[in-house]
Amino acid sequence: MGKYDALGVFLRRWRIRNDSQGVELSFVQIEGIINALLPNAAAEPEWWCADAGTDRRAPHRRVWLEAGFDAIAEPRDERVYFRIRRST
Repeated sequence: MGKYDALGVFLRRWRIRNDSQGVELSFVQIEGIINALLPNAAAEPEWWCADAGTDRRAPHRRVWLEAGFDAIAEPRDERVYFRIRRST
């Protein structure tokens, strides 16, 4: 199991149990879920971005993308909003 896999499990379970469009988590909450510290790079919005110019296979991005979420980060506030991805 990879470092970020627990976040994917959390998001999948959250999606089953909730009707809202997403969930906001603080960096501290995410660190509790993964049982590890986030890297310093998490303080940059690009670390959370999964657009065409980024590696969508990176372990930290892969878990929320595979769980069906996009990440919208507010690194200055140390918060991330995981929004359910729309079907295309």
